[in-house]
Amino acid sequence: MPARSLLRAAGSCTAPGPSRLLQSRAFCPDPVTRKMTSRRKTDHLERTAANFRQMAAFPATVCGIMNESEQVRRLRLAVTHPDFSFKAGQWVDFFIPGMEKVGGFSICSTPTLLRREGVIELAVKYSQHPPAHWVHRQCTLDSQVAVRVGGDFFFDPAPLSRPVDLLLVAGGVGINPLYSILMHAVDLQRERLAQGCGYEPGAVRLCYSAKSAQDLLFKKSIIQACQDFPGKFFCDFHVTRQSHDVDPEIRPFINGGRISEQVLKEHLQHTAEDRDTLCYLCGPPPMIESVSEQLQRLGVARDRILFEKWW
Repeated sequence: MPARSLLRAAGSCTAPGPSRLLQSRAFCPDPVTRKMTSRRKTDHLERTAANFRQMAAFPATVCGIMNESEQVRRLRLAVTHPDFSFKAGQWVDFFIPGMEKVGGFSICSTPTLLRREGVIELAVKYSQHPPAHWVHRQCTLDSQVAVRVGGDFFFDPAPLSRPVDLLLVAGGVGINPLYSILMHAVDLQRERLAQGCGYEPGAVRLCYSAKSAQDLLFKKSIIQACQDFPGKFFCDFHVTRQSHDVDPEIRPFINGGRISEQVLKEHLQHTAEDRDTLCYLCGPPPMIESVSEQLQRLGVARDRILFEKWW
């Protein structure tokens, strides 16, 4: 099960730049730089104790279930309480009736979908961890759960904020919060074109690594977003253990091997010189540590690198 760690904006509680891109946190960790490596696996609630989270949990009903891949199940939850809201990139505490263990899953849908349809979506990887196991083995349509939003890792620009470029780097199911951020930027772009006002996203580049093409979640909708807005949204898929033929539709977007420093350099070279760039990273801790170090060697300021780890 992906579990959430305390966000580290590499040595700073808030990132400078456009207002409200990262709003002030209710719980701000010690600004002293700490090592990213976590040696001890801990409970989700313990790991995220210093993160912002809503005071209340809200009832939710499972209204849709689909298999996103062989290992990942996607849940659609109806959450109709008017006080429930979230920012793209945040997670939920996931409460299952009769189960003591609390799950921690990133929301993979967008705030626009919640406003429009009153639903959120979670993509949960199979594991023996009780909440994830319940999602895959016992959850059914109309199952009742409760959710509480938390997390300091999000993208929430104000309508008049200056555009920034985004570099999103995902590993495995670490795509979940970054997919929410990507599609939120797509929603903002559509609203800008339809209404002639509101926040205008800069360029958004997604660099996403998984074991195989079959393990790349949301790939078709990601590709569609890039095709809908050429020159604005870009995706770059990397697979490390491809053993089957790749669908011709996605083959042009796939590269072999891991995300390297050279790959990151090429993405950064395409960001605009007159705009700031924010880098959002989510994936296994070793990957996040490596990518963060590589970005810093490439000249990205530490306070422009925002990350969340999962185990």
